[in-house]
Amino acid sequence: MKKVSTDKAPKAIGPYSQAIVVNGLVYTSGQIPLNPESGVIVGKDIKEQSEQVMKNLSEVLKSAGTSLDNAVKTTCFLADINDFSAFNEVYAKYIINAPARSCVAVKDLPKGALVEVEVVAIV
Repeated sequence: MKKVSTDKAPKAIGPYSQAIVVNGLVYTSGQIPLNPESGVIVGKDIKEQSEQVMKNLSEVLKSAGTSLDNAVKTTCFLADINDFSAFNEVYAKYIINAPARSCVAVKDLPKGALVEVEVVAIV
C-alpha cells in the first residue's frame, strides 16, 4: 500500500491521505473545491466548484501515476440534487470513458461545499 500526496491538490483536512494505491488501483479521498494553496473554497456556483473539484482530482491521480481517463468508479456528492444537470456538464468534460458512478444528494459537505467527488482508477 502506498500513500499519495501532492502539493498541487488540497492537503487532507483530517486524518486521511489524498489517495492510496493498492493492487493496481488508486482510491482517492473525496475532493471538495478547495484552492490547494489557500485552502479556501473556489467558486460560488456548482459549475465553478465542480471545475475545481475535477482539477484537484486530476492532480491527485497524476501524482499516483494515472488520470481520470483510467477511472473505473466515481462517487459524487451534491449539496443540492437540483444541481445534477449543471454538475454533469462539468463532469462530462473531465470524465469521458463513462465509468460506474453513484451520485447522491447529501445534507451538508465540509466547509459548505456544493460538491465532493471521489474516484477509483487503474494505475
